[in-house]
Amino acid sequence: MDFQYSDKVKAYEKRLHAFMEEFIYPNEQTYYDQLDKSDPFSSVPPIMEELKDKAKEKGLWNLFLPESEYGAGLTNVEYAPLCEIMGRSSIAPEVFNCAAPDTGNMEVLVRYGTKDQKEEWLQPLLDGNIRSCFSMTEPDVASSDATNIQASIVRDGDEYVINGTKWWSSGAGDPRCKIAIVMGKNDPEAPKYKQQSMILVPLDTSGVTIKRMLPVFGYDHAPHGHGEIEYNNVRVPASNMLLGEGRGFEIAQGRLGPGRIHHCMRTIGAAERALELLCKRVQEREAFGKKLAQQGVIQEWIADSRIEIEQARLLTLKAAYMMDTVGNKEAKAEIAMIKVVAPNMALKVIDRAIQAFGAAGVSEDVPLASSWANIRTLRLADGPDEVHRRSVAREELKKHM
Repeated sequence: MDFQYSDKVKAYEKRLHAFMEEFIYPNEQTYYDQLDKSDPFSSVPPIMEELKDKAKEKGLWNLFLPESEYGAGLTNVEYAPLCEIMGRSSIAPEVFNCAAPDTGNMEVLVRYGTKDQKEEWLQPLLDGNIRSCFSMTEPDVASSDATNIQASIVRDGDEYVINGTKWWSSGAGDPRCKIAIVMGKNDPEAPKYKQQSMILVPLDTSGVTIKRMLPVFGYDHAPHGHGEIEYNNVRVPASNMLLGEGRGFEIAQGRLGPGRIHHCMRTIGAAERALELLCKRVQEREAFGKKLAQQGVIQEWIADSRIEIEQARLLTLKAAYMMDTVGNKEAKAEIAMIKVVAPNMALKVIDRAIQAFGAAGVSEDVPLASSWANIRTLRLADGPDEVHRRSVAREELKKHM
């Protein structure tokens, strides 16, 4: 495995770093200042559209898609350092049209969508004109085992009828969110992994109700947000079915592999920024007669953080390399490993940075508290740690049977 980045990737890195310094970091506070505090899900801060236009102008758009027809034609290994840079700021991924869940939904449409589905939904998503959500998790069942999902998708003539309640449909609060990919059961009598399907549901369809937006540790993540959505006798054309009845698990595996590793790439970027903030802080502050940076315990924090970040990055690159060379299925153990390692690593690094900042660390004056809250969700999102550890253990046991 050769992790030396090509000249093309190095050029992208340089351009992304420059963009972050010139446009992203200076406008993070502007973005939050422009949110409508009285109704945060009613509109999008104008600065976001301005930044997206600048990213398009500079050719920093849709970098996540490996298909050159739609994206930059980068492999997973090539995209890794770029995604990491974007992960340094909570607003950056959207600026480059590389934000979840849109990235995963676009990948689904690229791989499994019909020509008409691509024209109607993929192209507007690629252009950044609309946003989307992914409705899989349900409040009444343990959705970490997707066979538990109870929402129904039933054929009725030329239509499908959808019934069920979903929650943590990230992105549903955004006024630009126009389409949901919904996972549900279409045949409870079919073999275990052939019961589920995925279908496209426009959010303005009769019977779709966003019941509430769910905060995360007190953060509403507006205007994006995480919605609880009720689907009550929702009717959509049969042509909205993705790939075919009973193929929901197949789509999920194709979608979640890249989605999981992208989360890990961004998480490493967040950890890097936290370590930078920590290092700068401890060289500026003095306690008990010397700089914090001279305290032995602080130096241990810094050393451990650097070691842990490098370990996580190498495992991420290995998983990306395997996805590129032998495919997502063969890389499933590595993807599961990094999905456990990266968030846990970042939480430790960010927590040390918070500690170094003292009371300021838990405030909104620095991005550490919000970053910690966001990354803590990744120990649950796209499968909890325990499920990924179970997968790794099973793969390991197979070697010795």
